[in-house]
Amino acid sequence: MQNPTPLDDGLVLDVGAHLGEDSDFYLKLGYRVVAIEANPQLVERLAQRFAQEIAQGRLTIVPNAIGESDQLITFYINKKLSVWGTTDPKWAARNAGMGKDSEEIQVQCIRFEDVLARHGHPLYVKIDIEGADMLCVHALQRVSPAARPKFVSVESSKTSWRDLVEEFNTFERLGYTHYQVIDQRRHRNGRYRRHGGGDIEHRFESGATGPFGDNLSGPWLSKRQALIKYIPIFILYKTIGDNTFLPRVLRRLPLLRRTLDWVSWYDTHAMRA
Repeated sequence: MQNPTPLDDGLVLDVGAHLGEDSDFYLKLGYRVVAIEANPQLVERLAQRFAQEIAQGRLTIVPNAIGESDQLITFYINKKLSVWGTTDPKWAARNAGMGKDSEEIQVQCIRFEDVLARHGHPLYVKIDIEGADMLCVHALQRVSPAARPKFVSVESSKTSWRDLVEEFNTFERLGYTHYQVIDQRRHRNGRYRRHGGGDIEHRFESGATGPFGDNLSGPWLSKRQALIKYIPIFILYKTIGDNTFLPRVLRRLPLLRRTLDWVSWYDTHAMRA
């Protein structure tokens, strides 16, 4: 375990930065941002979008995939939805089953604890790396408890209840005791508190993770309350979620097609008290 390192409450890590939908929000809130993105095409677009912030030292891009060691790994660039890029072959196979094939490239990995050692220990870590989120969470076990972020969010499993429970058990072992379950389609546009004082007006881009920490509007839940909230989500996903039979039928029926909009994706936000 690393030596105790204080949190940098002005730092946020955007793990799976994609097009910078979330980094843009964090920068507006006044945070310094480390954006981690494995897809070289998206890295180039991030560099163009945030050229000024990079020059100012407010944003740093880490052009790597998160892995268990420093090695080359296969990265699957989805040909239709760039947000579905992944290092997990099972996720790539799922995407192909939905008619969205991938192109395989080799990218360099970096361990998450090495990112923390090089760039600092943040107030918040947003994690959305399509099947590899828990690599980052498990890496926090190798970090001093005092240096673990106060807030973490992951895109939680919707296909395995056992995996979901283990996510919460891992958070609990790491000292996280309060949770929110956030529907990623229902972010509230409006005013948000800046780091250091004051407010900003913000409208979230499509695909954004949304607010975090004290800017979340819902109540913080216990582990048991959060898991209970996931029960209807799992039932709905098992019924009309990705790669189930029923959606293929509903898409052919105009009057019932809108029921597919009931299925969303959810993030779990965890807080250390």
